[in-house]
Amino acid sequence: MKMLLVAYDNDSYISWFPQGLAYVASVCNNAGHDVEIYNQDVYHWPESHLLEKLNKEKFDVIGVSVIGGYYQYKKLMKISQAINQAKNRPFYIIGGHGPAPEPEYFLRKTQADVVIIGEGEVTIIELLDAMQGKKEMSTVKGIAYMEKDMFCKTAERPLISDIDHIPLPAWDLFPMDHYALLRMPHIDNSERCMPVLSGRGCPFTCNFCYRMDKGFRGRSAESILEEIQRLQVNYGISYIAFSDELLMSSVQRTVELCEAFIKSGLKFKWDCNGRLNYAKLDVLRLMKKAGCVFINYGIESMDEMALKAMNKSLTVKQIISGIENTLAVGISPGYNIIFGNIGENAESLRLGVDFLLNYDDHAQLRTIRPVTPYPGSPLYYYAMEKGLLKDCEDFYENKHSNSDLLTVNFTALTDEEFHHLLYEANESLINNYYQHQLKTVLNTAHTLYFEKDASFRGFRRI
Repeated sequence: MKMLLVAYDNDSYISWFPQGLAYVASVCNNAGHDVEIYNQDVYHWPESHLLEKLNKEKFDVIGVSVIGGYYQYKKLMKISQAINQAKNRPFYIIGGHGPAPEPEYFLRKTQADVVIIGEGEVTIIELLDAMQGKKEMSTVKGIAYMEKDMFCKTAERPLISDIDHIPLPAWDLFPMDHYALLRMPHIDNSERCMPVLSGRGCPFTCNFCYRMDKGFRGRSAESILEEIQRLQVNYGISYIAFSDELLMSSVQRTVELCEAFIKSGLKFKWDCNGRLNYAKLDVLRLMKKAGCVFINYGIESMDEMALKAMNKSLTVKQIISGIENTLAVGISPGYNIIFGNIGENAESLRLGVDFLLNYDDHAQLRTIRPVTPYPGSPLYYYAMEKGLLKDCEDFYENKHSNSDLLTVNFTALTDEEFHHLLYEANESLINNYYQHQLKTVLNTAHTLYFEKDASFRGFRRI
């Protein structure tokens, strides 16, 4: 079948490589289907361009996958409108973290034919078989669809147990030279970057997070290294951004991967998402030796009671110890703090700001965002239970207008007080970051002119 997979425009100058789409493209190619990628993310085409393409060309299937969020929701609606207006409208499939928890709402809103719920690599092939009459749609696990205005949802799709056997992403279908220009912390201007998925899922259950898959499934070190080697040979990649939710899923796994990276002899910088309760000095030293330059940590709050309320499975003591250890070995930590979870107050926010100002190594500008109860998360259902949110439509159409603004207020503060406090908090963080940048640039100028630094490459930066 002839397929068009849409990589939607997320308003980024250099876009993150759409790994999920690339995995689906790979299995469809291997099954004998003709796959084309529509790179709206790279070329920033308006939806009228997609409509024109669908009117001129004939595709059997079109697919779009989005994560949850106000921007992605609005973009999906615009793309859906273009698809539904096409005179050669293909069979329309949607998937991803956005539609998965509320498939009926998204089916009715987008007029898509099918929602794929969860991992798509096996489901998409069975769905295409059903479209070709090889099996009944109702027997395809992990999908939802409408039948004569009646919502139908099939049995849950079991998780892919051995993810080493999933084919590598179909890089050849994408403009790789664009994606390789992605900039990450401590990447040199001349280095080329690409994300790699070392595992799927997360063993933790924070109340603000929606899980499509329970638990954690890791790839073998051999499989990961094979992918990295191919990226180096075929695309000149020297920096790997590990994109799993949690590469540091345990001390043992982290150590095993780092030892394998070192033993392989492959040279590459890398970053990952980590857990502060596993950030021990010996583990971090090994990560540093294996090429790690940055670890993105989900801190969320410096309020002990708030950490318990959000089921973070982390203490303030562990956070401080882990950050100090990370800085001590020479790895930059990424600081993620949100505000407004159940039981938080102005003091919770102050604790977060003080912590960021005290430990910031200026590798990135970090601000604090309000917590958002994304559909499917425990916090989403809590908000509905407490009458703070009606349903999915209320979330996307009324409440969730921007990730930096309140969607649902779980605190005793008024909305105005909440935003005022958040402004003051981020004002201090932004000032701190740019004051450091100014000092750094002036120091560079001093070195240039008074020490005659011939390695200087110019002040102009975009």
